Amino acid sequence: MKIYDVAVIGAGPAGAMSAISASQNGASVILIEKNHKIGTKLLLTGGGRCNLTNIKACPKDYGKEGDFLIKSFSDFGALKTIKFFEKKGLKTKIEENGRVFPITDKATDVANILLNCLKENHVEILYNSTVKDFNLKNKKVTSIILENEKSIFAKNFIICTGGKNFAITGSTGDGYSFAEKLGHKIKKPRPALVPIKIKEDWIKNLQGISLKNIQLSIFQNNKRKFKNIGEIIFAHFGISGPLALAISKNIGELLENGEVKIVLDLNPNLSIEALDKKLQDYFSKNPNRILKNCLLDFAPEKLALEIINIANINRNKIANNVTRQERQKLIKLLKNIEMTAIALLDFNVAMATSGGILLKEIDSKTMKSKLVENLFFAGEIIDLCGPSGGFNLQLCWSTGYLAGKSSTEKLIWQNEFLLYNYWQGWN
Repeated sequence: MKIYDVAVIGAGPAGAMSAISASQNGASVILIEKNHKIGTKLLLTGGGRCNLTNIKACPKDYGKEGDFLIKSFSDFGALKTIKFFEKKGLKTKIEENGRVFPITDKATDVANILLNCLKENHVEILYNSTVKDFNLKNKKVTSIILENEKSIFAKNFIICTGGKNFAITGSTGDGYSFAEKLGHKIKKPRPALVPIKIKEDWIKNLQGISLKNIQLSIFQNNKRKFKNIGEIIFAHFGISGPLALAISKNIGELLENGEVKIVLDLNPNLSIEALDKKLQDYFSKNPNRILKNCLLDFAPEKLALEIINIANINRNKIANNVTRQERQKLIKLLKNIEMTAIALLDFNVAMATSGGILLKEIDSKTMKSKLVENLFFAGEIIDLCGPSGGFNLQLCWSTGYLAGKSSTEKLIWQNEFLLYNYWQGWN
């Protein structure tokens, strides 16, 4: 019966990095993957280009719980990630907002680097193998059982099975069930970095329209929860784009407690008074221009028409005939267009998963379970989720590296002890 030093479940970014990190410390490692190749989901990231990290990535980017990542980012942050891949022959480039891509724009090149590194470090990879169960004795995992009833024995185990998004790649949430059986609690997984469904019908008329540098303010029970500035894209179901994806995690959490209002400000840099003066000046200079054309300087045509419809004003009315009351209605809508969020799109289109294993049950300095002596976690399975732009892959690289390193620390100490005794005897 072979007993490995480390068994890693899941050959995504976190799992591959865990196996590499552990094997570089001299451990015998087996990597268990349900698919026929490693990094299936990795190949979809960045539209197939693989946004492998973000040069700006740091713990604070992951919300109020981000301090959990201080140790892992210190050991293996964005710069070390870039250096790791470039040392293996993958040149990178930095694009807008600090996003880092392979210079070839091919996610397959990233996957090949990982695969070659696994082979170089003699990691045994078991493909087409689904974990069925764990054997636990005296707060230690003794083995895992595969669906074909084969048992895998190891001294330490690392679960890197990812979240629930893109289930077609094998991310079906199996790891949550495993963790629960081993005594861990799970914060409900939700789609994250995902488009938002909107209740109002007029949204359908705006499909394809993009708005930049706008502000979204989020309200629940008439209280503003947060606000953010960025870019959105209207779709037939609601809103997408970088800003919508960024706030979707928070929207999902709020929807658990009732209705959520999203207020769109097309001119966040102008006060109501300043915007009113700007519109008055425009009307004065163009007294005979019809209203729908006047608003083209303030909003895209289709959105301008919806604003006029909501304000209940004749779109063909000339500027000189617009009353003060009507102008104030327009100004209010240019600063406060209200939408009602009713749901998020599902996991199949989500770029990430929020929720997962509670952080308080994991040692942030080692990624080791506080409940099971020889169990570690890494990647998206833990209750952390970053914004889009390479942050979630960096979460995988950092936690995977730390988990792999930590799982072999006892082994390193044992080897050093044996070498010391050998040296003493030789002398």
